[in-house]
Amino acid sequence: MNLRNITALAAATTLALSSMAAAAAGFSGNEVKIGVLTDLSGPYSGFSGPGSVAAVQMAVQDFGGTVNNTPIKVISADHLNKTDIGASITRQWYDRDGVDAVFDISNSAVALAVMDVTEEKNRVVVLGGVSTKKATTVDCTPNSIQYVYDVEAFPNVTGKALIKEGYKTWYFITTDFAFGHGLEKMTREVVEASGGKVLGSVLHPLNTTDFSSYILQAQSSRAQVIGLATAGTDTVNAIKTANEFGVSPKQTIATLLTFISDVHSMGLKQAQGIVLTSPFYWDLDDETRAWSKRFFDKTGFMPTMVHAGMYSGALHYLNAIKAEGTDDAKAVMARMKSTPVNDFFAKNGKIREDGLHVHDM
Repeated sequence: MNLRNITALAAATTLALSSMAAAAAGFSGNEVKIGVLTDLSGPYSGFSGPGSVAAVQMAVQDFGGTVNNTPIKVISADHLNKTDIGASITRQWYDRDGVDAVFDISNSAVALAVMDVTEEKNRVVVLGGVSTKKATTVDCTPNSIQYVYDVEAFPNVTGKALIKEGYKTWYFITTDFAFGHGLEKMTREVVEASGGKVLGSVLHPLNTTDFSSYILQAQSSRAQVIGLATAGTDTVNAIKTANEFGVSPKQTIATLLTFISDVHSMGLKQAQGIVLTSPFYWDLDDETRAWSKRFFDKTGFMPTMVHAGMYSGALHYLNAIKAEGTDDAKAVMARMKSTPVNDFFAKNGKIREDGLHVHDM
């Protein structure tokens, strides 16, 4: 074999080895696929749902639609707020459809099931409207990030602020599943640790339309604060009923998880006087206004904290896989945790080892 042939063979071998290395370290299926699993039709669709899908799509568009010349694709599905359906969709996405990361969920019970499947399949899940503390404690996985908020954030802001202002006695109206239980528990602990007293609580089923009996029980307690450990349409219906029964100004409504979509649903008149906490508001500064206008132009409504968080989380994920040159979950998670989040949603945000994204509320 002459020198020219040897050189050509060596070059071909080097190219083949380089291609094999790139395939091994690169992007599975020759694309990056993000699945937005959310509530598209139920009580949480207003603060997550179609808006979360739109936010992730915006992130992909702003990123350029490709990463290292590999196309990025976004798909979505409705988990119907059922754990078995959420887990089944996730497993199918990973096994058949080549999804690399799942975003949002916006239901604590569904999120825990999705986290289990994600850890088993070694992918990535970035939680949006999910508050349960279990996501970063007893059910913590190396593959999950609780990006927007957790159950400790709202009580520590709302609870402490109201106690400081002299509102010492509380009564809770709570959604009867993991999310509501966790939110009430954490707020109770904050209230009692701050010198307040909980006079009682009542549970209601998810997606309740008639809050009359619950509001009457809260009124009869004569607590200074009625804490709503609810979300979405449940929060809206509870506040509307409270207004009908003349709760204010004798008692203060503290909504422990409230979105701008809730305010739109109930109207400004109904929302007057409620106390709430949020990590994001569209009219906070020039950055939030500019992004929110683009979101409005795309969707026809203003973004919630979950929508803004899912945009931020998706962009953070895409920057991580670009930097690592792979969609390998371990490498991507390490990069996301070691890189601060600095955008219109969070300033110097930090993803802890347990997966909690710590940022200002």
